[in-house]
Amino acid sequence: MKESLRIFKALCDETRLKIVEFLLDGEKCVCEIIPFVKRAQSTVSIQLAKLESFGIVESRRDGKKVYYRVSNPKVKKILSELVSPKGKAKN
Repeated sequence: MKESLRIFKALCDETRLKIVEFLLDGEKCVCEIIPFVKRAQSTVSIQLAKLESFGIVESRRDGKKVYYRVSNPKVKKILSELVSPKGKAKN
């Protein structure tokens, strides 16, 4: 139960939810995430760090770029049922 609560708490923030929805169709560089969520770089970095601390996303560095992907299969399953690719909610 604790893990489920932690996941839902992490996803209750609009910016974090939008980031995770965007990452559902694969790994993305931070430089792609920032314009998608339309937030400042510092805000996106803070939210990505929180998602990583919650165990929802993982990062990897390639030179100067940092890439993120959804690492928690439960989150993928939950959100895949709720949203279509590119972060648009299903009707």
